[in-house]
Amino acid sequence: MRQVRVKAGLIVAALGCAVPAMAQEAPAVLPLNTVQNGPLLVSADMRQGTDLSGPWHYSIDPYRAGIAGFHGEMPERGQQRYADVDVRKAMAEDNRTLYEFDMAHSPTAALPGSWLAQTPEMRHYQGLVWYQRTFDVPAQRKGRTFLRFGAANYTTTVYVNGQPVGRHEGGFTPFAFDVTKLLRDGANQVTIGVDSQATAITVPPPVTDWENYGGVTRPIRLITTPDTYVDDAWVRLTRDGRITVSAHLDGPQAANSAVRLRIGELKLELAGKTDAHGDWRATMAAPRALVRWSPETPRLYDVTITAGEDTWRDRVGFRTIETRGADILLNGKPVFLRGISVHEEEIGANPARVITPDAARALLGEVKNGLHGNYVRLAHYPHSEVMTRVADEMGLLVWSEVPVYWMVAWSNPQTLATARNMLAENILRDRNRASVAIWSVANETPVTDARNVFLRTLVSDVRRLDDTRLVSAALLVDRAKDAAVPTMTLADPLADVLDVMAINTYNGWYTSDRLADLPGSVWHVPANKPLVFSEFGADAKAGFHDGGAGQKFSEEFQAEYYRKTLAMADSLPTLRGMSPWILKDFRSPRRQNPDFQQGWNRKGLISETGQHKMAFDVLAHYYQAKDQAGR
Repeated sequence: MRQVRVKAGLIVAALGCAVPAMAQEAPAVLPLNTVQNGPLLVSADMRQGTDLSGPWHYSIDPYRAGIAGFHGEMPERGQQRYADVDVRKAMAEDNRTLYEFDMAHSPTAALPGSWLAQTPEMRHYQGLVWYQRTFDVPAQRKGRTFLRFGAANYTTTVYVNGQPVGRHEGGFTPFAFDVTKLLRDGANQVTIGVDSQATAITVPPPVTDWENYGGVTRPIRLITTPDTYVDDAWVRLTRDGRITVSAHLDGPQAANSAVRLRIGELKLELAGKTDAHGDWRATMAAPRALVRWSPETPRLYDVTITAGEDTWRDRVGFRTIETRGADILLNGKPVFLRGISVHEEEIGANPARVITPDAARALLGEVKNGLHGNYVRLAHYPHSEVMTRVADEMGLLVWSEVPVYWMVAWSNPQTLATARNMLAENILRDRNRASVAIWSVANETPVTDARNVFLRTLVSDVRRLDDTRLVSAALLVDRAKDAAVPTMTLADPLADVLDVMAINTYNGWYTSDRLADLPGSVWHVPANKPLVFSEFGADAKAGFHDGGAGQKFSEEFQAEYYRKTLAMADSLPTLRGMSPWILKDFRSPRRQNPDFQQGWNRKGLISETGQHKMAFDVLAHYYQAKDQAGR
């Protein structure tokens, strides 16, 4: 473990995060990995390494005996899934020996991928699953070796060669461990316990409106670096037109070390030395040759930072995003966000939350090329870094969110610490992504004093970690009773500290309003900030038609709902974007209408297998007209 340090010009300790507790406490709790004490390995996907994707042995542990034993004490030897032992040999040599597992001969599953799609028996399993595999490392090796996880849902404990490494809480952000001293020449064993069970104090809590895909859902890699390496780097265009770099080195030679930034295509070089904490910050005027990133010209530049034997690499776009009055300005010019919301679920009948580059391009291609969109809301949690990289390449602005969803434990300090760490992990991972324009701190959270304090803390964290992007949250509105037409008022006090006001509205779907009345809706919202509709939508089962009768769940009803809601949107003078709910039908266990849902939320404009519904064309034509009008 390292001491708390200054990273990228920011004292991470300023977040003031207490150490969150595991969802299930164990007698011998492994150290918790956070942004304060764990390696960041920012842009780790650009580093060379060994991909551990592929077959892993697995064993379910529904009573968590491998963590807490039979009676809550330390696990008995016969339950220690992480033990570095040949079970068959040990039991054959001594008939007094008992093991009630044998990871080396257990079934295998392909990782990454949720266990829900693994076998029919695992479809609704929530709890602890152990994974194990072996890998080889060369005898002649230098520097440091990290075990890096793209994400695992929800609480993860890690062991290497039977030795405890650490744990992590949170299902959607990366984490890494320095395992240099635990490796041995030749074959090594890694064991992972992943517990998907949510509790009253987790983020998110147990009740949501999406599938809780338990397991290792993003790649695991072994990454090697020199003894001193670039752990964190952030290269950006500031709003005053300057290219600024912040970097943090970690290792024995981190202090007073020579560093150099290079952007070859711009013939730009900056050199300097780190301070006593291993930090370096430099700035210079952006060269005239710089092509700013935008949805129309998603230009990316190869960027390197060299420090001693290490070279950090990334592909970075340069642009500015800000607000002025009710306008959102991209590179100083007003932009209308023509978007859609997306869950992290690949197209297909049996998704496992495996987002490959091809899967990301299939989803985002529907937005960019099919809907004529320039914006995507990645809901309701940080999506795979594959998605944000593809958004960079394709030219889509991104709303990125943490799963502070509905009713979290607002007054619990552990829950707040967990949320703050998730937010920091998300921002530190994606600060170099030009596509990310908005950090969202919450979705549909009823107003209370405790909630206001909680969310204002997160907003303050965003502003300390990233002063180049916008902050928002998806808010609820008050609806007038007995009004002649739908009348809504945004009275959420959180709006005062947000850059962009965002509203979820489902008038005409979850209410008894006639669709014909929606265009005449009355909205009372502050006039001095941009407004976006973060959600609106209606369910339709692909292929179900009602012949124009206006039946809910029909494609015709959904299409008409979009026509009337878009007409209503046109009446709001401060509306600067929207991300209707949602691109694709997605799994949701709470949705159990046997005729239309069967465990799927059907608000997608395409079905789970990619079939377009009528409303897809309604939104596409609306966005195409805005695009042609220069909005």
